[in-house]
Amino acid sequence: MLFGPSENSAPAPLASSVKIVISGGFGVGKTTLIGAISEIEPLATEAAMTTVSMGVDDVGPATGKTTTTVALDFGRITLDQSLVLYLFGTPGQERFEFLWDDLLDGALGGVIMVDTDRVEDCYPVLDFFERRRTPFVVAVNRFAGGRAFELDEVREALDLDPTVHLMNCDARDRESVKLVLVALLEQILTARRAPALAG
Repeated sequence: MLFGPSENSAPAPLASSVKIVISGGFGVGKTTLIGAISEIEPLATEAAMTTVSMGVDDVGPATGKTTTTVALDFGRITLDQSLVLYLFGTPGQERFEFLWDDLLDGALGGVIMVDTDRVEDCYPVLDFFERRRTPFVVAVNRFAGGRAFELDEVREALDLDPTVHLMNCDARDRESVKLVLVALLEQILTARRAPALAG
């Protein structure tokens, strides 16, 4: 055969695909994070914010946000020949919680992003992931001009279990985002090993 594998060549292994959800409060940087890491042009369902959202959607002082996700964001990153991550970003507003359930369905884990100027915005998301018993890590997105808190202070404010990875992140920086995703994969593996060790 001119094309196709020779008799001596082994077929390439099929890559495993993993669904990851990126979540957090409104305007925390979910769309930015997916755009920084995705190897394809990210799909974003962004709509311009209007005066109707004034008093409803608080963008915070440091984000400079003028658009909002109204359905989901989507991106893809290939870690190696055997593993591809599909990233789904949720809308941040609690009124879109009905979409969170569908987006989390089939996900192995998630990244919950936090803005330390509006820590309370991520409480509904944390509660949601904990109720679903979905492994997650928490990434503190550092905004220029935002208040800086030690990670121990953030952990205490969120009442996070000591086993949950908590780390700083720059959602604009590809290498920083990679570290967050690696930490999530470690968290997922730890959660999957726990029942086996208990048995």
